Amino acid sequence: MKKILVLICFVLIAVAGCTPKPTVNTNTVANANQPAETKPAAAMPSESDIIAKEKATWDAVKKKDWDAFGAMLASDYVEVLDSGVHDKAAALTGVKDFDLSEVTYADWKMIPVDKDAALITYSVTVKAKYKGQDVPPGPYREASAWVNRNGQWLAIYYQETIASKEPPPPPPAEKKAPAASPATTMKPGDASSDVIANEKMVWDLFKSHNYDAFAALLAPEFMEIEADGVYDKAGSVKGVQGMDASLFTLSDWKATKFDDDASLVTYTVTVQGQKDYHSSVWANRNGKWLALLHQGTPAAKVK
Repeated sequence: MKKILVLICFVLIAVAGCTPKPTVNTNTVANANQPAETKPAAAMPSESDIIAKEKATWDAVKKKDWDAFGAMLASDYVEVLDSGVHDKAAALTGVKDFDLSEVTYADWKMIPVDKDAALITYSVTVKAKYKGQDVPPGPYREASAWVNRNGQWLAIYYQETIASKEPPPPPPAEKKAPAASPATTMKPGDASSDVIANEKMVWDLFKSHNYDAFAALLAPEFMEIEADGVYDKAGSVKGVQGMDASLFTLSDWKATKFDDDASLVTYTVTVQGQKDYHSSVWANRNGKWLALLHQGTPAAKVK
């Protein structure tokens, strides 16, 4: 976005023994009724810019520069790990027990959200300790969102899922087709800025086997990140078919607004004693709210 600079020049004439003829500064008169200058918004960063910002957060952690790390996080920052969903204060406390020696990156991909927000996904392997204990090297599947706040780009969301080396357990088999619900008639236009309602709608569509309607709620660039893999829109739609969604319990709902056209929803999914932490990013696409990203992180097993 181009920056507009309004320059008003005042000329002071001081010549010893000489009184100059009064002059009128036409620029001052012309601008007298103009609105006050506001701070211009920061331009949308490129993918390389977002990658550099994301790497900077890891560098700050590696150096244990907690002030620098905290300064890169928005006040409403949300972090999703296998230990749960954390706010900024909890994230800053927890990270101080993390000793990072090495980190290797791969598979970078940026998904623009709107002019004031962007998603970045990637994978890492690490050499690190947490509270003195060795951390599994990974790989870990990562997602972050960056937002423009008053001209400064800050991290507002981060989620980490360790890649599973074992095939995922089969989804709970459906016993019989449930009765049709009102969700069977829902269309993409029914989604709104209420992202919690949008996400609940998705699960109603699973229960009613309306996978076409589910697909219609996903943006073409939609990405799903799970422990067992990373999926595009087609892969995600295929993956949910055949599961008995009625056996899943959903709880701990929370929405975090990126801006007027994008928000994050986080919640907990429990099935057969296993708890997972889920999140989705929704954005307004030409008047229709669509999902851009979904990620699931299995809760750490209690030892």
